[in-house]
Amino acid sequence: MSEALRERIADGTYSLDAHLPSQRRLAEEFDVSRDTVQRVVQELGNEGLIDTQQGRRARVIKNQRVHSPTARATRSRQQMTLGPFISEAFERDEVTLDVYTLTSESLDAHIKMQAERIMTGAIRPRRIVLRMLLPSDYLELPYPQVKGDPSDPLLRERLKRIAAQHETSLHRVLGSLKAENLVSSVELEIRRTPLTPTFKVYVINRAEVLHGLYDVIERPVVLDNGDVIEALDVLGYGAALTHHLKDSDPTSPGSVFVDNMQKWFDSVWVRLSSSGASGAQ
Repeated sequence: MSEALRERIADGTYSLDAHLPSQRRLAEEFDVSRDTVQRVVQELGNEGLIDTQQGRRARVIKNQRVHSPTARATRSRQQMTLGPFISEAFERDEVTLDVYTLTSESLDAHIKMQAERIMTGAIRPRRIVLRMLLPSDYLELPYPQVKGDPSDPLLRERLKRIAAQHETSLHRVLGSLKAENLVSSVELEIRRTPLTPTFKVYVINRAEVLHGLYDVIERPVVLDNGDVIEALDVLGYGAALTHHLKDSDPTSPGSVFVDNMQKWFDSVWVRLSSSGASGAQ
């Protein structure tokens, strides 16, 4: 349930300042108890995505907005989110995505949305290529960590489980598109690199880049058993992204940024990464 609500906030289904459905309606939709709904709402509030003032319906106060100095005329410079960029990329015959991130949670959410569009026949890409760089499993990440006890592995192990869950989901979703003959060629490769992500990057069709810094924050984390732990963490959902577009001028700021970011990604991919889950579907 928490993942589904994050997806809706990230893709703009619940836009900025919009109210979430009542807890009763959410409990009915997801077939869970009101206690579960309250715990999920508390978690999203702790992440800074929604306002959970007592006596009021939860309201979206932060989503993954994109700031674009090179915005196309067809796009508003205001209130852009990641979803439309991914959607537009999947409307092409060939889709290439190079992604560097802490986990694949955000990407998994958006790939699922595009897979639904493909399954309904709304779009029909012929080829999908996804390369993703994640931190090495053995890397001692500085976040997330239990506040006051950085040696406690609890939250880092939790992060690994979340990352593994979404990697499995990506393989399942993309694999099903090939298995059902909805996409002719699907290539997914995930590699590990011994770098601590301080930012996330999406290189889309080698023509545009979405780039965002990870802010380190203090927040309560609600565990699966309901326990709450004070943590130092970074958030993927809700992080502001900047958009950079390559154009016909190779010396323009957008073109230089996209080319340099692609060069950086390729260099880490080739020289500083090791194979993880991969395969042509």
